Amino acid sequence: MYSHTTVGANDLARARGFYDAVLAPLELTVHYSASDMVGYGAGGHPLFLIVQPYDGKAPAPGNGTMIAFLATSRSQVDACHAAALAKGGTDEGEPGLRPQYHANYYGAYFRDLDGNKICVCSHGVA
Repeated sequence: MYSHTTVGANDLARARGFYDAVLAPLELTVHYSASDMVGYGAGGHPLFLIVQPYDGKAPAPGNGTMIAFLATSRSQVDACHAAALAKGGTDEGEPGLRPQYHANYYGAYFRDLDGNKICVCSHGVA
């Protein structure tokens, strides 16, 4: 259903250092890099892009906007959250079960260096 998602960043090199560490446990790597954009993916094309806004204005996170990455295990959720905090991200919800969503929903939430809200979650039993 989706082609890709994007978030804005003030400093692409800084954002890339953050997301290189955060997305490594999910085996998402850089598939595209230019002076104004970095794209991560697991297949033949990038699915998650970090961009400098085309209008030249400062990027700003949306109110109620969040990107959620799917993990195959709870340990991947834990690793991504730990990497985000180690790289300067801010905690928005430590890793854990969220039974209000469903019995096996295990998620963690954080904000990146530009304030974008990110979730990493697993729907499995382990």
